[in-house]
Amino acid sequence: MVTSTAIAGLGLTDVGKVYDRSATDLAAEAVRLAAADAGLAVTDLDGLLVSPGTQGAPKLSLQKVLGLQNLRLLAEIGALGASPAAMISHAAATIALGGASAVACVFADTPLKPKGSARDAFGKQRSLPCGFASYHAGIGAITPNLFYAMAARRHFETYGTTSEQLGAIAVGQRAWAANNPVAQFKTPLTLDEHQASPLVADPLHLLDCCLVSNGAAAVIVTSAERARDLAQPPVDVLGWGQAHPGRVMHRESEFGLRSGAADAGPAALRMAGVTVSDVDLLELYDSYTYTVLITLEDYGFCPKGEGGKFVADGKLAPGGSLPCNTGGGQLSSYYLTGFTPIVEAVIQGRGHAGARQVDKKDVIMVSGSGGVLEHHATLVLSGAVR
Repeated sequence: MVTSTAIAGLGLTDVGKVYDRSATDLAAEAVRLAAADAGLAVTDLDGLLVSPGTQGAPKLSLQKVLGLQNLRLLAEIGALGASPAAMISHAAATIALGGASAVACVFADTPLKPKGSARDAFGKQRSLPCGFASYHAGIGAITPNLFYAMAARRHFETYGTTSEQLGAIAVGQRAWAANNPVAQFKTPLTLDEHQASPLVADPLHLLDCCLVSNGAAAVIVTSAERARDLAQPPVDVLGWGQAHPGRVMHRESEFGLRSGAADAGPAALRMAGVTVSDVDLLELYDSYTYTVLITLEDYGFCPKGEGGKFVADGKLAPGGSLPCNTGGGQLSSYYLTGFTPIVEAVIQGRGHAGARQVDKKDVIMVSGSGGVLEHHATLVLSGAVR
């Protein structure tokens, strides 16, 4: 018998300019917060999945920090920004088949330093590739900004997408962030301000790019039946899917035009037994505004190449017909890779989002994207009472 599963606990540490704490310390706090949120003791956990950040932590040794013994599931999951959704799907599958009963999934990172900047955290190449793989280093193409700019430019040239259309995504998410107590940026944003922000890598402006944050987040996954007896409204895990395209930037690839979302999204929807027309709420990985755009297309919310027109009317913003990134996302709230959309999905699914709470939350689609469109993981969740 396959058991249905749910997210029963959520832990989020302080995020942003949080200094003088290691990623391991923050991860341990997030797991403890998530267990307490669910009404469980940490020792009730029999599974732990960790995803390390830029500092290489947390590691499997987090088990010892938490004082956990005799775990039935312990693993490190590494698919970059797709890792959190991948962890939850792995935990759900294990629980569904009886391999564990309560699994914590956690990510933590501390890239920001007191005297450093966001550029210092992610703008430097830590190690250069060797041989033919190093060809791009000779022209300075060594940071994600440049590669995502290449992807966006190809979309622009192929389909006529514009910077103003990307700006509509940033403006809408900033409007959502205004009602998120933990958001780093809450000041209203106009399209003119988006367009006036400096170009980071043409065609991407500064306000097309995500934040850099320190912090940690964790969830507790358990059976849906057990979750209903715990402290918080459960958020059911209905479906999941992954896709890892490979050959992303090779000749004749669809780099910039199609991502792993085109495979992972439909797979997750099929498992959940729903279609895009059933989706009430989107929480999408938004490392860049362009990432949101291509994910919308690849999930099937609009035809390929029409993402720019689709978002331009503000339908993703408060009051729009398709709420998206209702906490402000990584662009305006905080950046904890794929955990940023997951945290907001759980908060919305529980009905705990306050002034930004959406009306319908029966079907919530969540994305995680890793590398430069190299990895994708999708979750379909539900806040419906079952």
